[in-house]
Amino acid sequence: MTSSAQRDGAVATGLSSGPAPASRAADPAQALGSDDLIELLFFAYRDFVGDPDRILAAYGFGRAHHRVLHFVDRYPGLTIAELLDILRITKQSLNRVLKDLIGQGYVAQKPGPSDRRQRLLYCTQSGAELAADLTRVQARRLARALAAPDALGSPEDFLMAMIEPEDRAAVRRLMARRGSAAGAGA
Repeated sequence: MTSSAQRDGAVATGLSSGPAPASRAADPAQALGSDDLIELLFFAYRDFVGDPDRILAAYGFGRAHHRVLHFVDRYPGLTIAELLDILRITKQSLNRVLKDLIGQGYVAQKPGPSDRRQRLLYCTQSGAELAADLTRVQARRLARALAAPDALGSPEDFLMAMIEPEDRAAVRRLMARRGSAAGAGA
């Protein structure tokens, strides 16, 4: 299996540079560059979640653990049903993640005050610290992107600012290639 760094390197070296893709259709979504926004959102998301992924890997946790920690930390006393509704995952998936987080001491559950069958979720001290570490790296990325001089120009500029600086040229080349391929197929 290739790592994201290997894939990114392959993308960076295998692309030719070219002009940014132009709007290609009378469709209003196309005229607004929605293809570019969607593509940039994929790259921005990759880097936005990549920061906490590296921290979580040291604990043997993944993104599902991150999402559970995030909401349990911000909404102490959240019920299982509420968390299922927020995350839109199966009860089986949530149970697996909760088993890990409870078993390793990051989340605690207590019975509800009026219905003892109800389970209320709380972060432990170590769970709150881990949630804060994960939030800190994501907040830092957002702050850097918002502080970038050209990030306020358009949604595309902001999303580009969310991408790792060393990866931006490769993303631009990739997106330019899509524009060139669309023109070549016409």
